[in-house]
Amino acid sequence: MSDDIRTKIGLRPVINVSGTMTSLGASIVVPEAIAAMTAILPQFVEINDLQRKASAVIARLTGGEAGFVTASCSSGISLAVAAAITGNNLLAIEKLPDVASEKNEVILQMGHVVSYGAPVDQAIRLAGGKTVLVGQATSTHRFHMENAITEKTAAAVYVVSHHVVNYGLLHLTEFVEIAHAKGVPVIVDAASEYDLKLFLAQGADIVLYSGHKFLGGPTSGIVTGKKELVRNAFLQNMGIGRGMKVGKESVYGVMAALEAWEKRDHSGIRERETGYLNLWKQTLDGRPGVTALIEPDPTNNPLDRLRVVISAQEAHISAWDLAAALGRGNPPVIVRDHEVEHHYFYLDPCNLHPGQETIVATRLGEELDKARASNEIIATPIENRSRHRFDGVLNWPD
Repeated sequence: MSDDIRTKIGLRPVINVSGTMTSLGASIVVPEAIAAMTAILPQFVEINDLQRKASAVIARLTGGEAGFVTASCSSGISLAVAAAITGNNLLAIEKLPDVASEKNEVILQMGHVVSYGAPVDQAIRLAGGKTVLVGQATSTHRFHMENAITEKTAAAVYVVSHHVVNYGLLHLTEFVEIAHAKGVPVIVDAASEYDLKLFLAQGADIVLYSGHKFLGGPTSGIVTGKKELVRNAFLQNMGIGRGMKVGKESVYGVMAALEAWEKRDHSGIRERETGYLNLWKQTLDGRPGVTALIEPDPTNNPLDRLRVVISAQEAHISAWDLAAALGRGNPPVIVRDHEVEHHYFYLDPCNLHPGQETIVATRLGEELDKARASNEIIATPIENRSRHRFDGVLNWPD
């Protein structure tokens, strides 16, 4: 029998070339975090004191004045917004999401209203915030934001993500300038970002990171920034944050993951991942109807991905059918397919165990060869993808 825990409990042994996706378990947890969690799990600790220790590590790594660990980056958004609304008023904290003051509006660019598995504006509403959208989906100008800020504005949220519109919107430094001119704190959602210091350096008051994506810690979120705002966000653990709590193992695991980040061979990892990309590109180059392009990350994280562009007429299979076939196969290979209606998907190299890169290359060849051998073009209507997208979860647990 395989030593893979997934096959032992009846799960598919998927290979993840989609990226740091929560739906796939986010990332490979680093050995240092696993060891830390194992060491602290049998012991009792005073959680607030452990969070004080985490605060010092987070502050050192991010340049913030203080920090703490919560359940997820999404939780961090809610806690930071709540902090801006309630301050340190313990009664107001208990009453959320009902708010005593009209100062609960939160500025958000329309092009930043994205879903990371749930809508970003829902994380704001959970905290009692009222989202005020500024600009249009593809354009926000200074006058949009300047005129949206009133005496009711509690905070402004800025989202850094490959999902947002990446042109025509306000840059973070300009967003901060406008908000700070009117005394409004800026909260940055940087869940999947590699640079732990950039956004505070650009003027944000609170920045939220995932502890379990690039860092390779346990499922968690990191809140960092100005001490008073971070403290007020931490106080939300006496209110809405109770349902977003983390255990001792997550706090200590994130501390270990952060300290491991300081020592990580980032250039060596980049070199290894580049080798994977080159292997996949060589596998695909010259195949009819397939174009493989190595492209940089859209938010300037230090990694590249392979864009696989498919012409169904020549390859005898559509991009979405090829993505689905890879995901159904043995072993299942899950690609980054959120833009597949544009006839391409991505291969992300950052979450592979040694040797899996060759399995991915083999699976690509197998499915493309199978399609070319077919007399018919495999091209199911793209509308079917939308129609059946949520069938699995709607039928869960069956």
